[in-house]
Amino acid sequence: MEEFLIALAEVLFEALLEVAGGALLDLLSRTATEVFEPAETPNPILTCLVCGFLGAAVGAVSLAIVPHPLFHRTRFHGIGLIVSPFAAGMTMSAVGAMHRRRGKSVVQIENFPYAFTFALCMAMVRLVWAS
Repeated sequence: MEEFLIALAEVLFEALLEVAGGALLDLLSRTATEVFEPAETPNPILTCLVCGFLGAAVGAVSLAIVPHPLFHRTRFHGIGLIVSPFAAGMTMSAVGAMHRRRGKSVVQIENFPYAFTFALCMAMVRLVWAS
């Protein structure tokens, strides 16, 4: 039971870390769209690749700040690789839905596929190199 609680805490903390990274990217995206008005709609595949690259970069930066694993390894180690990106993607998607309801513009990271890709790449970098 103790290992399950540790794994649950790991998933929740990773999801919070990924949402924070997504929020930072969201803020930067909104600033960039205000400064540079996009001429055409972005290519979804290219946007997904860019979100994955940025997620890996934010994961590398988080390793520079906290180079060790956030929690000790358990039987459930690695479950956060699927669960936390899904939670981060749903959270960022909910933020996008909130902006749509208020009539504000939505940036790419506020859509589930892009937020999931960002968080997945960030989680993969932390899982592989945090030791």
